[in-house]
Amino acid sequence: MSTNKQLMTDVFAEMAKGNRAPFRDCLADDVVWIFKGSTKWTGTFRGKASVLRDLLGPIFSQFDGIYTSTAERLIAAEDYVVVEAQGCVTTRSGMPYHNKYCYIFRLRNSRIVEITEYMDTALADAVLADPA
Repeated sequence: MSTNKQLMTDVFAEMAKGNRAPFRDCLADDVVWIFKGSTKWTGTFRGKASVLRDLLGPIFSQFDGIYTSTAERLIAAEDYVVVEAQGCVTTRSGMPYHNKYCYIFRLRNSRIVEITEYMDTALADAVLADPA
């Protein structure tokens, strides 16, 4: 197994238990997160501080309980790891938010430098409030 694939396997094993710290720790300071689709959350977030503050902060503030993300498939080639995952949590408004994701991670020196995310944007718009 490639080093990058093993790293992302380990990160998602922790996220499946609700531990997001290894994911956060793997983000490079200059990470770029490209959120594809047509949703109120769509956009490009540049830099770890922006990803944590402008994307993940507003999303996770809507969750009640522990968010888990379980990898269902990982495919690696060169600097890229593709992860198909299932996220599960309930929102503070009581709505289940069980979304399917496909992430394309590009890694450099065991750090995530780019994330391209695809998911069910209609579910996000239906269940999540607008970003603050």
